[in-house]
Amino acid sequence: MNNKHLLACFAATIITLTVICPASAQYILKQADTEYDLFNFNKAADLYEQAYRKKAALRTAERLASAYEYMNDYKQTESWYAIASAMPGSNDQNILKYASALQHNAKYTEAKTQFQRYIDRHSEVTERQRNLWLGSCDSALKWMRNPRPIDLINASALNSSQSDWGAVQKSGQIVFASDRNAHSAATAANRPFLKFDGAKKPDKDIYGWTGNGYLKLYTQHIGQDSVRVVPISGSSEYHIGPASFTGDGKLIFFTMTRIPGKTKRSGKEPATINVEIYSSQSDGQGGWQDPIPFPFNNVAEYSLSDPYISADGQILYFSSNMPGGKGGADLYICTKTQSGDWGRPVNLKEINTDGNERTVSFDEHNNMYFASDGYIGMGGLDVFRVITHADKITGIQNLGYPFNSPKDDLSYFPSSAQSPGYLSSNRDGGKGSDDIYSVSMQIGSTYLITGRVFEKGTGRILPGAVVTLLGPGGKRLSVESAQDGSFSFEVPLASYTVSGDKTDFRSEVKTVMEPSAHEQTVQIDLNLERIKLNQGIRIENIYYDFDKSNIRKDAALELDKLVQIMEENPTIWIELGSHTDSRGGDRYNQQLSQRRAESAVAYIISRGINRNRITAKGYGESEPVNKCKNGVDCSEEQHQLNRRTEFKITKY
Repeated sequence: MNNKHLLACFAATIITLTVICPASAQYILKQADTEYDLFNFNKAADLYEQAYRKKAALRTAERLASAYEYMNDYKQTESWYAIASAMPGSNDQNILKYASALQHNAKYTEAKTQFQRYIDRHSEVTERQRNLWLGSCDSALKWMRNPRPIDLINASALNSSQSDWGAVQKSGQIVFASDRNAHSAATAANRPFLKFDGAKKPDKDIYGWTGNGYLKLYTQHIGQDSVRVVPISGSSEYHIGPASFTGDGKLIFFTMTRIPGKTKRSGKEPATINVEIYSSQSDGQGGWQDPIPFPFNNVAEYSLSDPYISADGQILYFSSNMPGGKGGADLYICTKTQSGDWGRPVNLKEINTDGNERTVSFDEHNNMYFASDGYIGMGGLDVFRVITHADKITGIQNLGYPFNSPKDDLSYFPSSAQSPGYLSSNRDGGKGSDDIYSVSMQIGSTYLITGRVFEKGTGRILPGAVVTLLGPGGKRLSVESAQDGSFSFEVPLASYTVSGDKTDFRSEVKTVMEPSAHEQTVQIDLNLERIKLNQGIRIENIYYDFDKSNIRKDAALELDKLVQIMEENPTIWIELGSHTDSRGGDRYNQQLSQRRAESAVAYIISRGINRNRITAKGYGESEPVNKCKNGVDCSEEQHQLNRRTEFKITKY
């Protein structure tokens, strides 16, 4: 939509802003709690934000942090846990969750400080847990300073704006799971454990947790762009995927939900439906026969997921939270007996932790890979390789950065002579909530991007700022600035954007153009502006026609700069204030300034900024920046200084 059409929409938008009857915070909270309890976190977050605007309460901040955490939006999660942990009456769990959110946002130095703060308050924290928290922060910083020379390229032909993951290759096709759907909404996904309102069966098209469609298996022929649903006869109408194939491609194992006749509920809490493993034989005509349940499924008691079948079909690996395990979800192995039946599951105790282990795979050299959040890692699930000697496990190796990220990284399909590697991740910068990435070694000429991070206005060095580089193909690297504020990236020849992010500061983004052939190093410094709450920041060149409140084209260009600030800093909330000079009646000027502020806010909302993040306030002539009050003789230039538009950051 161009600016002309945008400007034409303002009158209707302003009417919408002004005629809505205000609801009480208590009423909105009741609605929000209902949505939250039904796992409709996207709707709940919107309502909790409205309630928080009316009354800044600890429980509301905690619920907002939790809702965003479920949706894997860790920038918002960090912001709300920071607020909640600093409020009177807050409990120490908010400190721990704040630390975890910082970790997910690659702010490892700050995360370590918060983890240590929690540890100092809780003597019951075990030595293993302490080492896991603090060691993960230290190791992540080291891995980011020494990234592996690999390219992770977003497989955009496979990915959608929703969740796409678990890619495997077989017979010239790539098979993967996705919750893409015509009814979908762009929100984050939480994978295999299905939850919905147990009072009724779930909608066949929409998954309430995320607003997206249900997971299904899709396939794409290599070299083609189109994808299609894998036709499995009699399969569930709900979640299905991801999949694993035998070497001949004739037998498929996959995860699937089966809605039971009765579901367990606790009071008004929604039911939790476990997932199961099924297999299906090829029908020889491009389709698959009716699914056969794995004999150790027990949908009423626990989940089985993430199957990996050996090439000869004799060994099955999977993840389960069945009783008797070491942690949340453990890895198990089943082997076929001489009679052709499956032997009982065996817990892989040498690998499992008190965390979660998932998504087994093997490369062509029989090296085993899996995902876990129970070892020292970067945050969330990381991918690990099992080190063996003489058929005995001798170690577990983290695959490092950028293979792993601060978010969830899993479902690694190792490369071979016939296929590139694939990795699934919900790391920042993807097309959707979970994306599939191709993995290959970095080749070609490189150059060095170096710089330092400073505080804008003072020139003070800023260590611990997260500097992020974005490049073609979804390439993304991050590193914390060192004690002297320095950072560096060695990257293939291309143009990049570089951004700096640090708590209590506004982000800055700069562009680095591809250098000429003889240049080996490009220098670029970042200057981050400290956030000062409730301090007016003037927006220059916002002019209105006499006695009018509509946004002129020249003003729209300036407001676009504020839109950019809000896009680059997605957690800040602002108040946009409009001021008049002292000429005219006091009441009239106040009403005029309110209309002008609402007009500016309507424009900003029309550019895609969430309405909860911005409010309009008309100050009239009540806050002049000079002596020009009623009855004071002033020049036109002095009056112009008072006719201004400002914004204040009210929350970050």
